[in-house]
Amino acid sequence: MSSQDTHHTSDVPAVGADSPFRQGRIARDDAPQFVLPLVVRIEKAEPPARTDALETAARAVLVLLSDERAHGEGEWAQAVRDWQDARIRKVVRRARGAEWRKTDTLPGITVHGEAAEVRVFPPIPLDGWPKELAKLQVSGTDLDDPAPLAPPTPEVPVLWLNPDLDMSAGKAMAQAGHAAQLAWWELTAAERTAWQQSGFPLQVRTADRTTWPTLTTSGLPLVRDAGFTEIPSGSATVIADHPALRSRLTHR
Repeated sequence: MSSQDTHHTSDVPAVGADSPFRQGRIARDDAPQFVLPLVVRIEKAEPPARTDALETAARAVLVLLSDERAHGEGEWAQAVRDWQDARIRKVVRRARGAEWRKTDTLPGITVHGEAAEVRVFPPIPLDGWPKELAKLQVSGTDLDDPAPLAPPTPEVPVLWLNPDLDMSAGKAMAQAGHAAQLAWWELTAAERTAWQQSGFPLQVRTADRTTWPTLTTSGLPLVRDAGFTEIPSGSATVIADHPALRSRLTHR
């Protein structure tokens, strides 16, 4: 990506071969590296459901990307540009009680799901975590869905998880955020505005093993992991199935 704010001014942003989620070393690997911090609130007595947390994390990424502070001359714009000019790293940490309340003293946005709460912060240098976040745990963030999930609603975007990968909740939250971001980049300005004005509805579901191969070759945005944690480099993790993008593929 160039340092220009093309993700907000172009009609259909190009992700393509230089995607920050692409496997293999590319020019952006030599740029200063930044990370987008996300913190999920997990209280011992009432942890959120797994899918609720994943969906809330994905929406949090979209909320930050669409925030006026993140583009143009906004106060977060340079940090977002620097982050997008390198690998698009996201790290999810967990907090509860006083730890969670301390995160509220930092610039950021809290996004609410059905019960989940996720706070997203403007990007920071990879080695520049503020003390309020540096102390938070990054590993062991796991959650469950207490009840079977309803089938996805056709007109609502779906982020399909790879059924053959075993990811912790924290890892899956970051991957869902990647997929939402790829979808955002490939939408037109009008499509982005419509999604934003409707509150960024989306669903996260695990794909069927029988349909996953077809999804990976559909032309929809696909996240390949860089292999920093948990899973092998190049693993296909999530596919962003946004109705506008699917319609565009259908009418090619």
